[in-house]
Amino acid sequence: MAKNSAQEVNGDNGKLLLSNEVDLMKRQVEALYGVLCDLHGTDKVVLKASKLEALDLIRSEEIAQRVLALEKLVYEDPTINQVPDKDEIPQILKSIQEEIADLVARKTVEEKLEQKIAEKMQERHEEYMQEIRRHVLKENSGPENAQTLKKLAILEKMSQTNLSRNALNELRPQRVEDIVGQSTAVQAILSKLASPFPQHMIIYGPPGVGKTTAARLALEEAKKIRSSVFNKRSPFVEVDGTTLRWDPREVTNPLLGSVHDPIYQGAKRDLAESGIPEPKLGLVSEAHGGVLFIDEIGEVDPLLLNKLLKVLEDKKVEFDSSYYDPDDETIPQYIKKLFEEGAPADFILIGATTREPHEINPALRSRCTEVFFDPLTPNDVQTIIKEAAERLGVKLEPAVPEIISEYTIEGRKAVNILAEAFGLSLYQQQKKRGRRQKLITVSHVLQVIQCARLTPYVTVKAKKKPEVGRVMGLAVSGFVGSVLEVEAMAFPAREPGKGNIRFNETAGSMARDSVFNATAVFRLLTGEDLADYDVHVNIVGGANIDGPSAGLAITIAIISAVQGRPVLQNVAVTGEISIQGKVKPVGGVLEKIYGAKQAGMKMVLIPKENAAEVPEGMKGIEVKPIETVAEALEYLLVEPIEGHGYKPSVGA
Repeated sequence: MAKNSAQEVNGDNGKLLLSNEVDLMKRQVEALYGVLCDLHGTDKVVLKASKLEALDLIRSEEIAQRVLALEKLVYEDPTINQVPDKDEIPQILKSIQEEIADLVARKTVEEKLEQKIAEKMQERHEEYMQEIRRHVLKENSGPENAQTLKKLAILEKMSQTNLSRNALNELRPQRVEDIVGQSTAVQAILSKLASPFPQHMIIYGPPGVGKTTAARLALEEAKKIRSSVFNKRSPFVEVDGTTLRWDPREVTNPLLGSVHDPIYQGAKRDLAESGIPEPKLGLVSEAHGGVLFIDEIGEVDPLLLNKLLKVLEDKKVEFDSSYYDPDDETIPQYIKKLFEEGAPADFILIGATTREPHEINPALRSRCTEVFFDPLTPNDVQTIIKEAAERLGVKLEPAVPEIISEYTIEGRKAVNILAEAFGLSLYQQQKKRGRRQKLITVSHVLQVIQCARLTPYVTVKAKKKPEVGRVMGLAVSGFVGSVLEVEAMAFPAREPGKGNIRFNETAGSMARDSVFNATAVFRLLTGEDLADYDVHVNIVGGANIDGPSAGLAITIAIISAVQGRPVLQNVAVTGEISIQGKVKPVGGVLEKIYGAKQAGMKMVLIPKENAAEVPEGMKGIEVKPIETVAEALEYLLVEPIEGHGYKPSVGA
């Protein structure tokens, strides 16, 4: 009995221990389910259990089945189907606990990462929103703000205020017929532009005679002619050669165009961001299909001028850049076309200059025809003054045009003097009462001349009374002729054969050589030896004579001084002399004739070989071609002064 009782007690204790272990495992299983629900959420756990076919196992009363469900949920493996034994459950639960611990740890790390990510995303979101706000504000307001709008308003107000107008623009000729004194030159320009094969040209002439105006009006006239290649849209692009500054590195070239590289030269923003170079077209492309007029073309840089000649040959401008990639698909088509085919530049070049032809680039001259504008005569200047007065609607005193013509040979300068006198006239009339009359008087012009410190352009004028030892020579400078006073004095030498010849050194070596030639010609014509006289030859004013063209005047002055024979003072001469007494050809004959006309000369003696240069129908002066010095003496010398003591050996 005792033994049985002990066994019963031990059995009960075993059952109790077993029951406690089962309860502990149940609590562990419940706790693990709770952790999973907290970790993933109850809904997700149920959904996952349904997918893993573990929903019935979770609801089971059997702990082993619930442990199996835990395995499926934790390991997410639907192939786990073996229900564990009671002895295996503690070990399985331990493994599940470790796996859940890993899940919790990963979950914690993920939550921290997600938190940081969320923070970063929030920062980026705020930045993005700020950027959007800025763009919206910029789109709504544009580039303007209060300061820029204020400056714009000031500029617009300033542009509405005009104090004066340019007199030259108001009085500039509007038709080719209005250009005074240049009918031949204007006709030449028109004939070259109106042709089906227009020509490049260079216009020579002094300043202020209408070269630019003639070129502009000639193009407008050519547009009206059917045979011309120009049309209504043909442009006239004007530029001053003295302002064509450029960089030999081709960083900038306003005449031919240049390439703005994206890094150093600043292409447009959209191109610079893509690293695309941007070609900039120059004036030659702007003048495509029309005329490119370069004033003072003789001042253009020689290297730039050579590049321009290349454009004239090719009729296009080529561009190059180390940044250009022909295989880059992001390059706009127009940029590809410019780099691969060049920019069109088919135009007619008209250059104007105040320089002599020999000072112009020979390569340029060979590609251009040449047109010469004549200096304006006093009558031309007076005509310009009268026409300008008509445009101004003002009356002139009869002597006003003549007075202005004495102080300038430039049409531009003459118009400026007239405009200043007009302003002075209006100012003085403000103080007078009654009806105002627009009148420019001699007094107004003289006040302007005095205020501007102007001097008469022609200082040497023709005289009716002959003089001994004084001859009117001719010179030319910059397409403008002028009269030179050549004078000589002669005295018997103290000892025969020991006379001296003096000559002012400022006149130059060529003029001195002319004096030496004159000594030989003097002996040839008179039979006397100039060494028997002390002779002093002078170029009045100390002018430098660039050439031997004063030889004839010097020779006649010496003969006149030695023989005491007066020389006509209304006849001018030019020509080189040979020691054989012949008169040789010289340059600038036409300009010299115009200079003689301005000085009021009645006759000009020129070398016979220059006769072809004198235009037909020359009015206002008589031109006599001569071959020898003896022939010139017949026109110049008159009877000797009574009582002088020298007898002429050359007949008058």
